[in-house]
Amino acid sequence: MGALSEDHPEVQVFDEIALIEHGVRTAISRALPVGLTYPQYEVLNLIARRGEDITPAYIANALKMTPGAITNTLQRLEATKLIVVEPCAVDRRRKRVRLTAEGREAYSRSMAAIRPKVEKLRDGFTQKEFREVLPFLRALRVWMTEQV
Repeated sequence: MGALSEDHPEVQVFDEIALIEHGVRTAISRALPVGLTYPQYEVLNLIARRGEDITPAYIANALKMTPGAITNTLQRLEATKLIVVEPCAVDRRRKRVRLTAEGREAYSRSMAAIRPKVEKLRDGFTQKEFREVLPFLRALRVWMTEQV
């Protein structure tokens, strides 16, 4: 008989991360305004947090999306007038992505819808607990990035 996952804490850690990630996606997806998908929310969130005028390549890299997936997501967001993809003023071959007024509004509605879940999370765990787990999670992410 094979070893149980309880015998391998590294397996348990990745199982827990996968389950947490699935729970986060599900919770956010259920709270999003109608018509906005989770990948689209991720793009809006990244632009809102990192600032306007970022490239599709930067977005794809930051969100670990393939070029095809980011192109599709950006096209859908642009079709719904939530973003604008324009040529770079300095290098006309590159493109820049920015939120429209409608995109900022959709992002604000998304964040307002998610806020109650975040507040529940804050009620369930202390800031100290979050801070204590961060060094390990960051080190694990860096290590995984170096292995690719």
